[in-house]
Parts: sequence; C-alpha cells; structure tokens
Amino acid sequence: MTFLPNPTEPSPPPGCALLALPPEIDYCNAEAVLSLVLSAVGGHGRGLRLLVLDLTGTRFMDSQGVRLVNDVRQRLHPRARVRVVARPGGVASRVLELTGLRRDVPVYDNVAEAMAS
Repeated sequence: MTFLPNPTEPSPPPGCALLALPPEIDYCNAEAVLSLVLSAVGGHGRGLRLLVLDLTGTRFMDSQGVRLVNDVRQRLHPRARVRVVARPGGVASRVLELTGLRRDVPVYDNVAEAMAS
C-alpha cells in the first residue's frame, strides 16, 4: 500500500500529515497498515504536530482498526495530535463510536474540518 495524495483534498500544512487508510482494516492487514503509517510519519520526526487518518474510503473495519488508531496515537510523540475523518453513518464512524474511541480521538466528517480545527 502506498499513501498517495488526493488532489481534491487540501494539502496538509507543515507539521501535519494526512493519510488515507485502506478500504478494509482487519486482522489480516492491521499490523502492515500500522507499520506503513508509522513509516510515513517517521520522516516528520518531532516536527509532526497533527496526523489526520482518513477513513472515508474504509468500507470495513473491525476491532483491529480501533486498535490501529489507538496504537498510532500512543506511538507518536506527546505533542502530536491524531484526528480521524470518517463518513457520518459509515462503518468506521460507527465502530469508533461503539468502542468509545471517539472520546479520545476527535472524529470529523471531512478532511478540511479535521485540518482546520
């Protein structure tokens, strides 16, 4: 998997990273996705202030997706914040709500809101 920029979304400002996650996150790929996310943000070092994980294209996500978001949040340096973008009423949004992770990680309806807040 390669994280490619979406030309319709705003590009992130310095110190920010935007990553679109895959259509499915489950036991089969969660560890690989975690490694890719950490590698992608590793180039920012301590300069990373905000990481936005875009789940709008994620059609299936189980507890491994929740664990992935939580692991990313815990492995970043303390000054870096994590925000999630998920379609309202979509699977990812519902899973984050049911597991209670929305209390710890802000979830937005679109990338522009997540980057601006």
